[in-house]
Amino acid sequence: MTAMFLLVGILLQLFTATTGLGVNYGMTADNLPAPSVVANFLKTQTIFDSVKLFDANPDVLRAFANTGISVSVTIGNGDIPGLTNTVTARRWVEQHISPFHPQTKIKYVCVGTEVLFSKNNDWINNLVPAMRSLHYALVKAGLQDIKVTSAHALNIFRRETIPSLMRFMVGYDQSFFAPILQFHQRTKSPFMVNPYPYFSPDLPKKLNYALFKPNRGVYDKYTRTTYTNMFDEILDSTYSSMKALGYGNVEIAIGETGWPTHGDASTPFATIENAISYNGHVVKEIVSGKGTPLMPNRTFETYMFALFNENQKPGPLVEKYWGMINPDLTPIYNVGVLRNGQSTPTPTPRTPAPSGKKFCVPKVDVSNAQLQSNLDYACGQGIDCRPIQPGGACYEPNTLRSHAAFAMNSYYRTKGQSIFSCDFAGTGQITTHEPSYGKCRYL
Repeated sequence: MTAMFLLVGILLQLFTATTGLGVNYGMTADNLPAPSVVANFLKTQTIFDSVKLFDANPDVLRAFANTGISVSVTIGNGDIPGLTNTVTARRWVEQHISPFHPQTKIKYVCVGTEVLFSKNNDWINNLVPAMRSLHYALVKAGLQDIKVTSAHALNIFRRETIPSLMRFMVGYDQSFFAPILQFHQRTKSPFMVNPYPYFSPDLPKKLNYALFKPNRGVYDKYTRTTYTNMFDEILDSTYSSMKALGYGNVEIAIGETGWPTHGDASTPFATIENAISYNGHVVKEIVSGKGTPLMPNRTFETYMFALFNENQKPGPLVEKYWGMINPDLTPIYNVGVLRNGQSTPTPTPRTPAPSGKKFCVPKVDVSNAQLQSNLDYACGQGIDCRPIQPGGACYEPNTLRSHAAFAMNSYYRTKGQSIFSCDFAGTGQITTHEPSYGKCRYL
């Protein structure tokens, strides 16, 4: 493993100028350094040559002026319908782009985020018209070097099993994706996707495949190719879907990809070890420029997710822990993206490694009804469930899975930690990964 990341470091020094390796800079946190400090850090201490923002924050845009780092800005999904109006689009460009470019090297305007995943028809139906209006507005402002795109989640495919047969979803292939790809082909802008093997429904069965570790692979009999990792499979599935519509020549960019380092009992695969494996191999693959089986020797502009953990982010605990860099600008872990040979620190308690102890948690595919039954049963057997009551140390995150995990583990401990006391009608599993978080301790 150490040898591999030394190789990554050497490759990064050789190819940094041409790889287009960037990072997502989210700011939903109350402990981050000032944007000017972040800009200087990225320029002087990392090999990232671009950042992607989730808004068009003027303070951040000013901070990246004259750094040479390219910046992508994002328009919120709720603003999409209004931007179909060309007057509104030109006003948006005048307010959010023209005052900063070219001092700040703005590269992309990302219209919305994972719009199809939202299932909001107003956003979906207006996405392409808004992209056209913004492109028109940029050209009229003399900013035709700034391209317009939109990042897509991977709920866009049919449920095929091999990359060469993959196609976009029926009902959206011709009405949604064909116009988007036509726009990209005409404007020479990339089709942007967010490949996240971590969110694959098959992750429990294909963890090694997702992490680039030794596995049986997936054989595509039509191309006689064995895929050894899910990342390549996703990219080639995207390419096959595009090619089937006649747009195989459109560039593909990776808007987000990454792996979380920490969560709660409901997210057992969110560990620092897994993050190092996945992100390290992705960086190595992008830097090498080897491409994929269907797109050999092709480099994909890639934005890793994410620069920082975001402690104010809503939702499950795991949503807060995708960062690679601490607020004090030391690495949480390093997979070759830092200059000057900075080393990887020992994992801290907030990103726990296996503890040697055993814990009982629900299996990943357990239904809510089963979780509720397990919770009711465990708490009904006299264990102390006060920590998962309102105000308790383990009440947040207030999810059925998290509460059931705590109760199941408490029952398991009080019953002598036998394998039978973690059965729960086949829905429990024993893990050595410490599920404690914050002030919530799994005893």
